[in-house]
Amino acid sequence: MSAPFTLGLDYGTNSVRALIVDVRNGREIGTAVWEYQHGEKGVILSRDPHLARQHPEDYVIGAEKAIRGALAAARKSKAGFSADQVAGIGVDTTGSTPLPVDATGRPLAFQKRFAKNPAAMAWLWKDHTGVAEAEEITARARELKPQYLAKCGGTYSSEWFWSKILHCCRTAPEVFEAAHSWVECADWVPAMLTGSEAPERLSVGICAAGHKAMYHEAWGGYPEADFLARLDPGLAALRGRLRPHAVSIDRAAGTLTAEWAARTGLRAGIPVAVGAFDAHLGAVGSGVAPGVLVKIIGTSTCDITVASENDPLADVPGLCGIVPGSVLPGYYGLEAGQSAVGDIFNWFVNYLRPGGTKAGSHEALTQAASRLKPGESGLLALDWNNGNRTVLVDQRLTGLLLGQTLYTTPGEIYRALIEGTAYGALAIIQRFEEYGVNVSEVVNCGGIAEKNPLVMQIYADVTGRPMKVSRSAQTCALGSAIAGAVVSGVHRDFASAQRAMTGLKSRVYKPNPEAHAVYRELFAQYRVLHDAFGTRTGQGNLHEVMKKVMALRDRVRS
Repeated sequence: MSAPFTLGLDYGTNSVRALIVDVRNGREIGTAVWEYQHGEKGVILSRDPHLARQHPEDYVIGAEKAIRGALAAARKSKAGFSADQVAGIGVDTTGSTPLPVDATGRPLAFQKRFAKNPAAMAWLWKDHTGVAEAEEITARARELKPQYLAKCGGTYSSEWFWSKILHCCRTAPEVFEAAHSWVECADWVPAMLTGSEAPERLSVGICAAGHKAMYHEAWGGYPEADFLARLDPGLAALRGRLRPHAVSIDRAAGTLTAEWAARTGLRAGIPVAVGAFDAHLGAVGSGVAPGVLVKIIGTSTCDITVASENDPLADVPGLCGIVPGSVLPGYYGLEAGQSAVGDIFNWFVNYLRPGGTKAGSHEALTQAASRLKPGESGLLALDWNNGNRTVLVDQRLTGLLLGQTLYTTPGEIYRALIEGTAYGALAIIQRFEEYGVNVSEVVNCGGIAEKNPLVMQIYADVTGRPMKVSRSAQTCALGSAIAGAVVSGVHRDFASAQRAMTGLKSRVYKPNPEAHAVYRELFAQYRVLHDAFGTRTGQGNLHEVMKKVMALRDRVRS
């Protein structure tokens, strides 16, 4: 291999990372991170707690800074390394994160009149301002086009493409009318690097379109214009300006332009893969395959698995999409997840600050929580502090902490919050298997999986399954680098690239049978709360829940 390295570009919630990887063995030889400069840690906020936007200028500057930094790091770590040895680029971003653009594909936020208008910026994945619009889309589809909902879990989410655009249409008409089109961040960044932002040249990835925009070949791509017109005529007009076909990540969006080669130090003309979401490429970087569920654990989680397109597959209620080719070509990509995991722990530490800065740190609270036995705290938490992504798909649900007394400690609460996210994870696994999707192996990745053994052990004990951890600490960027390896031809397909470039850590967190037995009892009470607050059919009488949790607490303590 004359050019044995590829580069993965990973756009997260707060920063962008570039990673240079040896395609022969997956060795990561150079990385750099650039923190977004706008807003609060890169996120533009307001008094509306549902609003979360990003300025696309951070995407542009971030690419240059991160790539240059990664190349410099690679030159230091590997003798003889040259930027000319980078054969291709892959890109992943958050999603659904659509941004309004003009007729040339340039973001409206780059125009002076819209520079400070949040509606003209990128609508970040965790922007939930379109809750009412999501409910309207769901109701209209249930009435007119139930097949649209069948492929996205039965409910359309406020986190997704059409909800956000419809909300913009109704609350910021000046932006909606100025926008020639809307482009997912995952599609816009590769277009930026390859000079293909213009609508007639743009490559749209099946990952974003299929999971978030109701795109499916069975009905000719995006939802029919007549259906969109029932929501607003402007959406129907917009459909006509969207690219008619979406493609998978084994296709190139184009090649790196001379301008971007000069800005970054890379070689002009190397291929840039079609973009995808961070979680989906994180699954690729973790070795996803049929039967393997990859949990990308960060501020939120995404749970990704795949199933062969040659085998029958049921429509699974509550999923964030069942999309052919969205993760790996030739396989259905199945996405689930939780709207908050790390964000819940950060909320407790950063907003409540129990015991002050030192005693209320993640490290101190983790130590306190690790000294407790399952059930000892007498607490039970619902993991809905940022709504529920799967399996209820309801952003108007909120968190709950049950069982507090005058003696409840911060460590007990912290452990209960971890356990709550583990219960949510188990609910997702059970939903997969209920509909015939086999989960024989669970692989975790992301900062929490890397840094917090207590969380991994609790997940193992709650689910009753071993928790494995990806070898790479940067699996999203690694997955992007794998896509770069395939589109550049240094690997013939994703299977060969994954074999060469991915792996698992030697440590496996195995479930403790005694702990699992206790958590089975607690999970049963979690399900009572889950169904009572989250469904219309759940049992309304919660009289026994507190008493059963207290009885379990007393038994464990004795």
